[in-house]
Amino acid sequence: MPRSRVQAVLAVLVGVATLATVAILWEVLPTVFFAITIAYVLYPLRRRLYEHGASGRLAAVVCTASAFLVGVLLLVPLVGALYFRRQQLFRSVQSLPDIVPVTVGRFQYTIELNQLTSRAQALSGDVAVAVLQAAPAIALKLFLFTLVVYALLRRPHTIRRALLRPVPNRYHDIVLVFHERTRSILYAIYVVQAAVAFGTFLIGYVSFLLLGYESAFTLAVIGGVLQFIPILGPSVLVVALAGAELIAADVTGAVTILVIGLVVIGFLPDALIRPRLARLTAGMPGSLYFVGFTGGILSVGIVGLVAGPVVVALLAEAVSLLTEETTSVQQRPD
Repeated sequence: MPRSRVQAVLAVLVGVATLATVAILWEVLPTVFFAITIAYVLYPLRRRLYEHGASGRLAAVVCTASAFLVGVLLLVPLVGALYFRRQQLFRSVQSLPDIVPVTVGRFQYTIELNQLTSRAQALSGDVAVAVLQAAPAIALKLFLFTLVVYALLRRPHTIRRALLRPVPNRYHDIVLVFHERTRSILYAIYVVQAAVAFGTFLIGYVSFLLLGYESAFTLAVIGGVLQFIPILGPSVLVVALAGAELIAADVTGAVTILVIGLVVIGFLPDALIRPRLARLTAGMPGSLYFVGFTGGILSVGIVGLVAGPVVVALLAEAVSLLTEETTSVQQRPD
């Protein structure tokens, strides 16, 4: 059989096997995807440990443990704050008036908050039950996540060679360009956003304490988590707090939290931290990042948090390469 026909048959078999794998492992694909992206980000740390004398196995173990601890440190404050402050949160919701009149010009509307509060309490109970029921599956996916991260970091060069082998040598430069672009956008999502979120938590905690909020820690944690939403960020929390102050007929408090929150909590962490980590970012405009973020979430769910911006960044890189190649061809003498 001719070699070209053999390659065509193998390519078809690989495509069929890939589709079968995706269909069978569809439920764990998000876990595997996030594990791959985390391994992408941790690879420079693994390489540095290996260069300083650590074995490949030890370097992979240290990097995997670091990823696990960072994930725990990010989730525990949020879950703990919501759990231990749940009674206070419910009391705050119950203290809201049942009906809020809103006057716009000559028209007057009434907003019934009692139905919203009852639905919120029922929804919180349903969420708690769903989380308890999904606990075994979550534990299994967490184990799979850890295993995949360790396996990818254990022998990264083997994976690199396997991925580059089907690509002709003259196209390796293009593959490496996309590799660097992917790594930069993942750094922008994970490392830079995490640093800005932590800064938002610290600044928000101090600001909420000075403004007299009893749940300053919980609000600061929520503000830090919201920092992962591009463009909007913690401003959503600030606007919600200002609205609560207006409902309580405290116009001064609403204006104060709106001004201080948007400037100090919403803008200051970005202005202080992000420029110092600019070399790690992908250099993608915030508008494109927001398009990838929202489009990814609406299309593929939680995977879109990362997949959306990555796809948009790779598309922008492909357009840039095509433009450069077209320009060079046009300028090339006959």
